[in-house]
Amino acid sequence: MRRDIDPAEAGRRAFYQLLTAVVVPRPIAWVSSLSAEGQPNLAPHSFFTVACADPPVVQFTSVRRKDSLRNIEATREFVVCMATEPLFEQVNATGTTFPYGYDEAAAVGLAREPSARVAPTRVAASPVALECVLHATVCLGDSTVVFGRVVHAAVDEDVLDGDHPRYDLMKPLARLGRDEWGLARETRWITRIPYDQWPGHFAGTSEPGGAVRGDDMDVAGG
Repeated sequence: MRRDIDPAEAGRRAFYQLLTAVVVPRPIAWVSSLSAEGQPNLAPHSFFTVACADPPVVQFTSVRRKDSLRNIEATREFVVCMATEPLFEQVNATGTTFPYGYDEAAAVGLAREPSARVAPTRVAASPVALECVLHATVCLGDSTVVFGRVVHAAVDEDVLDGDHPRYDLMKPLARLGRDEWGLARETRWITRIPYDQWPGHFAGTSEPGGAVRGDDMDVAGG
């Protein structure tokens, strides 16, 4: 049995809670920005992903008009810092609804460091920082999607395996539903299967009509 839910009947808050519980895990953009007057701001945003590879563009969503959005509209620059397990409490605390102009990093005892290409500073303890300039914003209902072109990336050597940032070493946090957070605990490896090697190592079972079904693998297609 499934429960059928109509967003209009459920109401905004209830359906928001459903979406954030089932679209998981969500990476966190820990956004550092500056106001037009130069006041720093740091806030976590869990509607975050890569939007484009060439040019490199990331996106996050400001649900309603948050301070990060106001600052980025004014200055057109921001930094996405990686939210990590060792910084769990600080990441959560910077999500507090402080008054506009409040310095969240100072309030939670986080040190900042200068960025290389933009004015907003980076979180010194975060292993990865993506320095961005505003590419565009798109308004959708009560939210605004912010697209930032990445002009510089700074990655700690301690989390690199050669040139590859390792998930288990970065220990990124993820947001789930309610007050739940996801932690980096396991990494599974599987190579993409070239078409001329199909089915290769695929462990699915053949079904009538030639369809192939796999119950425990998720390999993105082209």
